[in-house]
Order: sequence, then structure tokens, then C-alpha cells
Amino acid sequence: MKQVVYTASPESQQIHAWQLADDGALTLLQVVDAPGQVQPMVVSPDKRFLYVGVRPDFRVVAYQIDGEGKLTEAGHASLPGSPTHISTDRQGRFIFVGSYNDACVSVSPIGADGLPGEPQQVIAGMDGCHSANIDLINQTLFVPALKQDRICLFDLQENGQLAPHKQAQVTTVAGAGPRHMVFHPNQQYAYCINELDSTVDVWNLNNAHGEVERVQSLDMMPSDFSETRWAADIHLTPDGRFLYSCDRTASILTVFSVSEDGAMLAVEGHQPTETQPRGFNIDNTGRYVVAAGQKSHHIEVYKIGEDRGLLQPLARYAVGQGPMWVVITQL
Repeated sequence: MKQVVYTASPESQQIHAWQLADDGALTLLQVVDAPGQVQPMVVSPDKRFLYVGVRPDFRVVAYQIDGEGKLTEAGHASLPGSPTHISTDRQGRFIFVGSYNDACVSVSPIGADGLPGEPQQVIAGMDGCHSANIDLINQTLFVPALKQDRICLFDLQENGQLAPHKQAQVTTVAGAGPRHMVFHPNQQYAYCINELDSTVDVWNLNNAHGEVERVQSLDMMPSDFSETRWAADIHLTPDGRFLYSCDRTASILTVFSVSEDGAMLAVEGHQPTETQPRGFNIDNTGRYVVAAGQKSHHIEVYKIGEDRGLLQPLARYAVGQGPMWVVITQL
């Protein structure tokens, strides 16, 4: 399996492309000078394009991915607000962009050529909109509004329009600040990291009443941590066995084991990592974690333990300034 890691460094306005070897080693393939502060990134479902949100002139830039994983700028389209998070639907027909500063989520079409079009829908009024997460069956979009302690639910229609789900929202604990989400492969559970209290919530996506319901909330911090909580990112291994989250104040990755049915988490340990880890990701084999230190200007690769999911540091690499986003694709 040939895998490529992309890291976005907005301070130096660069994207680094790395080849990930079977033993976890990284080899630099390319450094792309981007047209602005590169922020969130996502690879299209067909693996042909990397879509990148860029500031300060709010737009999404499409880079074509060649057979080696190298990038060529192919097109761009405007966005209605500053891009905080970018994702696509599971079929690669639409791009969703959450904007924290502009309190909105937008939908942009993807053409047959893979290039983004101008926004076709903008939904405002979501203060601190921090991500847009489509479920595994490509039906319901979950949009956390951090400053409102709620996750808004929308039905994705065939034409790409978002309509309020019959259960229009779920709420978190007051002051939690929901941020990013991932879905268990069995399609029954989702996990949301809360930025302001550094907890992780487990959401049952279809309870006995056919509703989304929180079934567990777990503290991700060490028991002796007393500073300001500032959680950021969350990812799940492809097999659904281990979940990882990060906190920027403590500069740690928290390791969770996941029950077989996906309903319960247990903290297995905490791994010190690069300073101020804003973004990280897990490779497609579920064997490696790549974490970016926004203040250390390095990324670090970890091997995932097969038993409890604990992390073994392998190597660290200098990247551009302020790395904050990591995506990994299989060619």
C-alpha cells in the first residue's frame, strides 16, 4: 500500500507531501508554496484531488494528486467565510466548509472534473461552527457549533441541499464546546471532542426512539492536569478499536480503547507529543499516527500498539511554520 501524508503550514503558506513507508518512515516528496494561509484539507473520495481551505481571501483550492502523490493546482472557488474545517460527502459530489469566525456552514458542488464550484447554500447562525461531518451512509450532516454547545443535524438531499433533520440538534454539557467528530465503522456511534472542557462524548446515532443520544462523556485529561483545557482533534483507527484525541495546552495525545460495539470508551494512556498539537491523523492501515506541533514546527510519527493502542514514537520531521492539519491518503 502506497500512502502519502499531506501537512498544511499556514504561517509559511506551505503544503508538504510525504511518502509514508511500511515501517512508518517519512520521505519528503514535495513542498508546495500555497496561495495564502493553508488551513483545513481533505482528500476527495476518489483520491484524485486534495481540497484546501485558504485564508485570507476565503476560497477552496483544488490540487490534483498524481501517481506519486505530488500536487498540481487545478482550480479554485470562493467561500462565504473563513475556512475552519473542510470535508466532502461520501460520493465526492459536494464540499462542506465550516467557518468558526463567520458562524456558518456552506455547501459547494464538485464538478465532473473534480473541481469545486461556487457555494450553492450557506446556513448561518451557528456560532463557532467548527466542523461538518457526514455520516457513513451519506445521509446526515453533523455540524458542531462550539459557542452554542450544540451539534446541528441536517439531511443531505440528492441535489446537495441541506434540510434540517427531524431531530434538528443535540446539546452538549454547558461550556463543553463541541469541535470535531468521527464515526464508528458499524454506523451506530459517533465520537465528538469538546474543545473547552477536553472531554469526548459518545453519541448513539439511532437509539430506541430513532434519535441521536449521548451515552457517555469521558474526561480525556490526566487526573493531575489543572491548566486551561484546549482540546483540538479526534481520530479513530479504521477497525474502530482505538480512538485518539489531542489537547494543545498539555501537548498530549490521549489513547482510548473502544468497546466491540462502539458504545463505550476507556482511557488507556496519554502520550506526550509535539508542542501545541492542533491536528493529527491515522494512516489507512491503522498502524501509525502522525501528529503536528503548531508551536514546534515539526511532525512526529508513532506506531500504534496492537494490544492497547499505546503509541511508540518513531521519528520527528521539520515541516513548515505552524503546521496544523494532517491528511493521509492511499494512492
